[in-house]
Amino acid sequence: MDVMGDKATLFETGRFVQPSGTEPARDEMVDMGEAAEETRLALAAQSGDAEAASVLGAMLLRRGDLDGAEPHLRAATAAGDRAAANNLGVLLHQRGYPEEAAGWWRIAAVAGSAAAAHALGRHHRERGDEPAAEYWLRQSAEQGHVLGAYALADLLEHRGDVAARHWMRAAAERGHREAAYRLARALDRTAGPGEETAGDNAVAEAEQWYRQAAARGHRRAALHLGAILEKRGELKEAARWYLTSAKDGEPRAACALGFLLRDAGDTESAAVWWLRAAQEGDGNAANALGALHAERGETQTAERWYRAALDAGDDNGAYNLGLLCAEQGRTAQAEQWYRRAAYAGHREAANALAILLLQGGDTTGAEPWFSKAAEAGSVDAAFNLGILYAGRGEDEMALRWYERAAAAGHAEAALQVGIARLREGDEQEAERHLRCAAGGGSAEGAYRLATLLDARRPPEPAHELGEIVQEKTECEEWYERAASQGHRRAQVRVGMLAAARGDVVEAARWYRAAAEAGSRNGAFNLGLLLAREGSEPEAAVWWTRAADAGHGRAALRLALVYARRGELAEGQRWADRAVALGPAEVAERAARLRDALREELSA
Repeated sequence: MDVMGDKATLFETGRFVQPSGTEPARDEMVDMGEAAEETRLALAAQSGDAEAASVLGAMLLRRGDLDGAEPHLRAATAAGDRAAANNLGVLLHQRGYPEEAAGWWRIAAVAGSAAAAHALGRHHRERGDEPAAEYWLRQSAEQGHVLGAYALADLLEHRGDVAARHWMRAAAERGHREAAYRLARALDRTAGPGEETAGDNAVAEAEQWYRQAAARGHRRAALHLGAILEKRGELKEAARWYLTSAKDGEPRAACALGFLLRDAGDTESAAVWWLRAAQEGDGNAANALGALHAERGETQTAERWYRAALDAGDDNGAYNLGLLCAEQGRTAQAEQWYRRAAYAGHREAANALAILLLQGGDTTGAEPWFSKAAEAGSVDAAFNLGILYAGRGEDEMALRWYERAAAAGHAEAALQVGIARLREGDEQEAERHLRCAAGGGSAEGAYRLATLLDARRPPEPAHELGEIVQEKTECEEWYERAASQGHRRAQVRVGMLAAARGDVVEAARWYRAAAEAGSRNGAFNLGLLLAREGSEPEAAVWWTRAADAGHGRAALRLALVYARRGELAEGQRWADRAVALGPAEVAERAARLRDALREELSA
C-alpha cells in the first residue's frame, strides 16, 4: 500500500553554519537537512506533539524503517491523528497483518481520510467483498482521491457498469496515467463502425488521453499514440513516440519503429529494432527479420527467425516457413508448414495449401481449404474457388465466388463478373465491374471496358494521314491504359485510333510495340502503315512475320508484292498460304491470284 498522510508534511529546516572554506555537495546538504528535521521532530514527539509524531512516523515509514515508525504512529493515532491511523494501517499491511491494518484504515476513513477509504476499499476487494469495496472506494473517489477514483472505475468496469467511464475519466483528469490509458483504449473500442462523426470524435479524444498518459511515461500509451499518428501520415512524430515506448521496453513499439525505418529506406536501423523486439518475444519482429534475411538469400538465418516467430505464438512464422520451403522446392515440408498455420486459422496459409494440393493434382483435397480460407475472408481464395468451379463448368457457383472476391476489390474477379454480365446482356452491371477491374490494374479489364464504350460511340469523320486531332475519347484513354500495361490487342487498337486521327507517328509506335510483343495484327497493320509511307521492303518484313504467325491478309499482301516484283513462284507460294489461312474473302482473292500466277508461269 502507498504511504498516504493528510498531515504528513515536513516543516522547513533551519540554517546550518558551515566551516569557512568548505562547500558541501547538494546531496550532503539535503541529508544534513533531513537529519536535522528528523531530530527536531523526534524531540517534539517526545514532548507529546502528536502532529510531529505523525510526520516522523510517515518519514520513517517511507524510508522502510518499520520498527522506528510504529511507536510514533501508534502514539499519534492514540491522540486522534487520522493520517497516523492510515499510515499505521499501511505499516501493519506491510508487516503481514491485513485485518489489523483494515481496522486502522476504517478508523481513519470514518474520520474522513480519503487515502484510508481507498486502502480499505482495496482490502475488501482483495477478499472478494465487492459491495464493501465499492462503498469505501466511492467514499474515497467522491472526496477527490485520484487512486480511489481509479480503483472504483476498475471495479465498476469489471462488472460492466457504464458508470466506470465517469470515474475513469475523473482519475484521468487528475493525472492518473493508467486511467488516461484505459480511458483512451475504451474510446478506441467505441470508435468502430457506426456514425462517422461520432467515431472521429472518439478517436480524437482517445488521442488526447493517449498523449496525457504517454507524456507521463506510459509506454503502451506511447505505442498507441504512435499508431494513430502513423495512420494519419504524421510519420516523424509517430517515430518519436515509438522510440520513446521502445526505449521503455515495449517490444511492439520497437517492431513498429523498425517498419517505419524500413519504409524510409533505412533497413540496417530497422533490423536493429526488430532484433531488439524479437529478443523480447515479439513474433512480428521475428517474422520481419526472417523476411529481411530471406530477401538477402540467407535462408538458414531466415528459417531460424521464422521458427522464433512460431515459438513466440505467431502463426505467420509457420506460413512464412511454408513459403520459404516452397521457394526452395521442398514441397513436402512446405505442405507441412502450411497445414500447421492453416489448422491454426491462418487464412492465407489455407489458400497456399490448397494451391499446393491443386498443383499436385489433388482437386478434392484443395477445395475444402479454398473454402475455409475464403470463408475466413481470403479474397484470393474466393477468386481461386471461382476458377475451380469455372473449370468444372459450374458457372453459377463460380460467379458467386467471383462476385464475393470482386466485392472485396479483387480486380481479376471483377473482370470475370463483368464478362459474365456481358454474356447475359446486362451492360450496365458489366460496365460497373469492368471499371472496378480496370481501376484495380487489370489490363484485360481496361481493354474490355474500352471496347464496351467504343461500341456505343457514334462514328467519327475520317481524317487524312498526318492530320493530327488532339481530342481523345474515354474509350481511347482506357485502350491506352491497357496498351501501356502491355495488352497487345489494346496496342493495336490504340494504333488504329491514332491512324484514324491522322497521327502516323503514334500509330506506328503502338503497332510496333504490339508486333514486337508477338501480335500478328500489329505486324500486319505496321506493314500497311509503312507501305503507305513508301517503305514497302520494311513492310514486307512485318507482313512476313504476320503471315508466319497465321495472318491470311498478310500472306495475300506478300503474294501481291512478289507478283509485282516478278517473283512469280514466291508470289504463288504466298498465295497458296493465304488460301489456306483465310478468311473466306481473302482465300477467294488469293485463289484468283494464285491461278493467274500459275497461268503466267506455265505460259
